[in-house]
Amino acid sequence: MRVLTGIDLPYGTPGGSVELLRDLYLGERPLVPSDAFMLAPADPTVAVPEAAPFILVVDGKTLDAPGFWTYTEKLSVAVRERFDPAHVDVMHLQHLAFGATPALQRAFPELPQIAVVHGTDLLFAESHPTQAEVLRSTARTADAVVVPTLAMVDRLAALDASPRGPVVHIPWGVPDELLAAEAGEQRDRSGPLRVLYAGRLTAEKTTPSILAVLAGLDGVQLSVAAPPGEYARLAGSHDLGRVDYLGWKTRPALWREFRRHDLLIVPSLRLEAFGLAAIEAQACGLPVAFHAVPGLREVLADSALAVDFTVTADVVAMVERVRRDPAVLDELRARGRANSARFPLSATATALRSLSAEVARA
Repeated sequence: MRVLTGIDLPYGTPGGSVELLRDLYLGERPLVPSDAFMLAPADPTVAVPEAAPFILVVDGKTLDAPGFWTYTEKLSVAVRERFDPAHVDVMHLQHLAFGATPALQRAFPELPQIAVVHGTDLLFAESHPTQAEVLRSTARTADAVVVPTLAMVDRLAALDASPRGPVVHIPWGVPDELLAAEAGEQRDRSGPLRVLYAGRLTAEKTTPSILAVLAGLDGVQLSVAAPPGEYARLAGSHDLGRVDYLGWKTRPALWREFRRHDLLIVPSLRLEAFGLAAIEAQACGLPVAFHAVPGLREVLADSALAVDFTVTADVVAMVERVRRDPAVLDELRARGRANSARFPLSATATALRSLSAEVARA
């Protein structure tokens, strides 16, 4: 079973979608045998390793019509020139609303299609008419739609994008070797509470006020692991207070940071299709506090601490609680480890391979 897939982001772009592409479809022995592509790096000095996706050189990327359709057609031509449909059994359309999906559909309309919901596609469809149009069209034409959480089905319905084919719930997963590893030793909690934020610094993920509140609390040391450009823009326009900026970490380096901290905050304010970083933190023994948005609420449930990060008093009360009673963190640590064990990456890959075979046979 051979899959063709891709994300129309420049190679080197940070984000969970790119990490999932790497986890499942890339490497010397990918979990899902495939040909995968991304766009050429935005920085021409960035080296592309052999295990990376195929690189397509296509300019003019934009979100809105009519430029979007001009760009999509150019991407479609590049896909047709690079890949042979005779060697492909099924296409995985990563994101229902961005350029790679209509490009693949235009390039090889005869191939079976599985559309994979990520989350940013739904968020952009809420605010960009072109993305909403692409999302609805994809839902109507795909042979199956994969959702990492059942909450995404409700979001699709709210966007009038109910799929014509089956909706298959396949949770994302964390590498099996991470689940098998030791959680690490518990930190000495006599010092400050070491709080970590790890992720993009977009409006959907967090706000400067949330970070500033945490950084300003006595007895708290806030660390931020985020892309350099995003952090520079945020810190340049807002006084965040005492923040230890860690840079943008590779996955293994981020796992090491998880083991050095006491609490991960996930203050996403609108939606998380799954929340991979939170589950990886739990696998490393790091307790999680989260804003109960769709996706996260389903995946984390009572294994993490639900907090309304838009209410300063609630954030302060949460910090005071875990500092006053360290047993809260111990309980969350145990619950988190048990929760993360429900999501092995091997199970994700097995389910995707099985669905791909089923769709290809239909």
